[in-house]
Amino acid sequence: MNSQLSCFIPVPAHSDFTIHNLPYGIFSRCKEGERRVGVAIGEWILDLAALEQAGILRLSEHECYFNQPNLNKFIESGSSNWHKVRRELQALLALDNPRLQHDAALQQQVLYKQQDAIMHLPVQISGYTDFYSSKEHATNVGCMFRDPKNALLPNWSELPVGYNGRASSVVVSGTEIVRPSGQIKLPEQERPVFSATRKLDFELETAFIVGKPSRLGQPIHIEDAEAHIFGMVLLNDWSARDIQQWEYVPLGPFNAKTFASAISPWVVTMQALQPFKMQGPVQEPRPLAYLQENVESSYDIQLSVEIQTPQSDSADVICQTNFKYMYWSMAQQLTHHTISGCNVNVGDLMGSGTISGSTKDSYGSLLELTWNSTTPLNLANGEQRSFLQDGDTVIMKGHAEKDGIRVGFGEVRNTILPALSFDFAEAVQVQHETV
Repeated sequence: MNSQLSCFIPVPAHSDFTIHNLPYGIFSRCKEGERRVGVAIGEWILDLAALEQAGILRLSEHECYFNQPNLNKFIESGSSNWHKVRRELQALLALDNPRLQHDAALQQQVLYKQQDAIMHLPVQISGYTDFYSSKEHATNVGCMFRDPKNALLPNWSELPVGYNGRASSVVVSGTEIVRPSGQIKLPEQERPVFSATRKLDFELETAFIVGKPSRLGQPIHIEDAEAHIFGMVLLNDWSARDIQQWEYVPLGPFNAKTFASAISPWVVTMQALQPFKMQGPVQEPRPLAYLQENVESSYDIQLSVEIQTPQSDSADVICQTNFKYMYWSMAQQLTHHTISGCNVNVGDLMGSGTISGSTKDSYGSLLELTWNSTTPLNLANGEQRSFLQDGDTVIMKGHAEKDGIRVGFGEVRNTILPALSFDFAEAVQVQHETV
């Protein structure tokens, strides 16, 4: 880590977007405007498509990589280009480089205020997988719904448990989340009812983006797994707990999880996160040989969740935790995902699973924070929350900081809208009239 890097663009104190970070995103000047690749620096977006057009940032004489609606083409170009672009951008933004610093006309062409831009999904996602890799979270849920003495099922300590989610409903920060409806089994009733969820919850997660594909039938070796990861985002994997409780046996989550998974717009590269690598928790029993790692594979990333209600002028911090508590690493997750021969594609999204620490204020979901609504949260304005209400805004943030260097993710922020109303009798009548 070069702690001597200085940027000619003023970067506010405690900004996530320093010259040591340079995360990638997709932005446009207006909602329906042309989407382009940009990099966050301070309060600005550096337009890589404009730099490419000006001949300042070129990866090929014949190909354009940044005048694109997603990052996939650039990611597919390979790790040598990832490193090349990072070096060139850090040099271009350096305090001792006059190229952009002293060219006011060029600055007007390539720099835009973040507040004036629209952010979009950064990658085209063909597949989404969610893991369940926080031992503290899995233990809490096991204690809540099973015998506390057997909170973890036998397989949990042997492999990274996961399921294949729904890529089509992955949305970017800022997207409003409609409260989902489905079947709910109430304790006092014999049959389920159709209802809007009464237990809408967030899940504090991160996710990694696959940067190098694999072939069908060819597993990714644990020693090669990190080379297949481009970067990370924050992830709020929304959950309807009451719908999930009724539907998840025997095949796992379905409608309770597919209605929305929200990610932050900026992809922080693994290269930017390298200074924050650390040893993960001791794994006991020792994993099978194909999952054994001999290198540091976790990251010291501070994470938090805030809730702002419609009645409040400010948000309450309700959770603070750290990625370093994750039991299974990203490399182990990716290796296990492919051990059967399952292939992965560039842009695939892999969720960490809810990230919880060992103390109550570090639990990464309302299910845990309120212990399934038995101990509601008290907010600063006097309101209480067991689960989320319509109009609530959930804000997740994350950053890593060491030796005066900060690398952050920004935030993933979403507001909850009321459930849609369904008149099934009317819908059936319309269907018959159409036929």
